[in-house]
Amino acid sequence: MARAALEPFAVRLLSWWEAHGRKNLPWQHPRSPYRVWISEIMLQQTQVATVIPYFERWMRSFPDVRALAAAPLDEVLSHWAGLGYYARARNLHKAARLCLSHFGGELPKAAEELQTLPGVGLSTANAIVSQASGRPAAVLDGNVRRVLSRHAAIEGWTGKSAVQKQLWIEAEDRLPDHRGADYTQAIMDLGAMVCTRGKPACSRCPVSEDCLALKRGLVLELPTPKPRTKVGERTIHMLVVRDANGRVLLEKRPPQGVWGGLWSLPEGDDPESVALRLGFSGAGTRPLPPFEHRLSHLKLSIYPSLLVTDPSPQVQSGERRDWFGPEDQASLGLPRPVASLLGKLNQGAYE
Repeated sequence: MARAALEPFAVRLLSWWEAHGRKNLPWQHPRSPYRVWISEIMLQQTQVATVIPYFERWMRSFPDVRALAAAPLDEVLSHWAGLGYYARARNLHKAARLCLSHFGGELPKAAEELQTLPGVGLSTANAIVSQASGRPAAVLDGNVRRVLSRHAAIEGWTGKSAVQKQLWIEAEDRLPDHRGADYTQAIMDLGAMVCTRGKPACSRCPVSEDCLALKRGLVLELPTPKPRTKVGERTIHMLVVRDANGRVLLEKRPPQGVWGGLWSLPEGDDPESVALRLGFSGAGTRPLPPFEHRLSHLKLSIYPSLLVTDPSPQVQSGERRDWFGPEDQASLGLPRPVASLLGKLNQGAYE
């Protein structure tokens, strides 16, 4: 069938979504600007099934902008722990406080104003506008990029500015005149459920008849993969200093870099040097089983050691270093490998 004879892209997509789309996601009920904003940030590079329990816990603790702005950063980071990319949580907290000081405690309504908030780009701003107000606005998250790259047969890595420019044009051209919230969810659902990365179900796609990638045999080649970058490797020696009451000594990491702003175990070149830095003799450290932890850009080889001691007056507590018991650790923002290690320790795995 000739492309000109087909119904518009949006009409076919919305018809498919009515029958097959996701309509019971927690941020859809109610679909407020704040809830959409939090979900959009959480969903960046993370699957819906993973995000849902994080989102629901977040909403119980921070139901609106004012609650998020009033919360301590440590509490915010603890609710984010496990999602990775911790700068996103810091930006959410910073943005909430900006909303409090500049926008009357609410998210701004215009996409242009939303983009002034840290961590909010054009796609996220448009997603908030379209889903919260129903006004059509183009979005370009990972799923949508994949759909458009294939449907329009756009070659080149989607992270390149020239390719993104083409994708924005295609996204704008396909917008409906109304039902912006449904359309935004529909095109994201199409990418997540049908036009998937590895095994796209082209036979079930509502817009396959004029998909140029399908016609040209390019479905599995598009979108063009990101140029491969070498994954770095790093060895980390962590020291678990535990006192007679079962508390461990934690240090807050710098705001930037790996696990920025989180509480973590003291690190150094070797366990003895870490102990000496903290004011202990360095004797009595015991190695624990090493393990690996992978980040998107880095493979960490972690060598933990345990030092059991009474609290020492030489170890100064403060904003960036303190003792925490098992009951305190649950409310802290901890890197996933550190939380796992401490969980095993608290369960007596290393005794």
